[in-house]
Amino acid sequence: MLLSDIIKLIEDFAPKYIKEDFDNVGLMVGDKKRGISKILLALDCTNEVIEEAKINGVDLIITHHPLIFRKPSSITTDTLQGSKIMELIKHDIALYSAHTNLDSAKNGMNETIAKILGLKESKLIEVNFKDNKAGIGRIGLLEEEVSIEDYAKKVMAALGINHGRLVKGNESAKKIAIINGSGQDFIGKAVAMGADTVVTGDTTYHFASDYKEMGINIIDIGHFGSEWTIFLKVMEGLYKDFKDVEVIESKKCKDPYTFI
Repeated sequence: MLLSDIIKLIEDFAPKYIKEDFDNVGLMVGDKKRGISKILLALDCTNEVIEEAKINGVDLIITHHPLIFRKPSSITTDTLQGSKIMELIKHDIALYSAHTNLDSAKNGMNETIAKILGLKESKLIEVNFKDNKAGIGRIGLLEEEVSIEDYAKKVMAALGINHGRLVKGNESAKKIAIINGSGQDFIGKAVAMGADTVVTGDTTYHFASDYKEMGINIIDIGHFGSEWTIFLKVMEGLYKDFKDVEVIESKKCKDPYTFI
């Protein structure tokens, strides 16, 4: 299967034009005309992931987070980014990233995590101005009101993670907003839409303190925790259409934080 064919399948599902303005998505390294027989899925293109790709004879790495966010001024081994790019080129490994376009797409990351966490129906928190069926975040109701502690435990179990932070603004959870990754910038809008509980990652101390005083619950499951399992699930729905291509999940993709 050609790399161009794989790219088309991904971008038919999550078009590049629905990405956030700050983002960079698509083919980072590689030749669209080359054939692909083995793909490695990872959240980030770390050196460990590149080594894993080399050992496993991988032709293409697909990540959620882009290796290249902004146009580099140079590509040399003097920088971490440059050394990774050169290593990929040296070993003829292509790199493709689907980030905020995959978050925003219908049936993408945000919608998938919302379903997993018990929202049978959900609305967009911020609608994409280029596609009103896409956007960042989802908000909806649980079937019944539950204690915030019980819901936090359900979230952790559903995503297979064993650490998180709970900002307990009130005792119960009913109207839930979910923003995978770093969702802090969208919490104000979610609260304005009536959310009593927000599930996201990367919240800061003063932000959490203020919303606690406002009576809002925040379940901070970390950036990695809110994305890795969901990324694999969304990609599984896509790569079933990759013909004669083996897809493997990274064993080296890990949360950069060690909890002590």
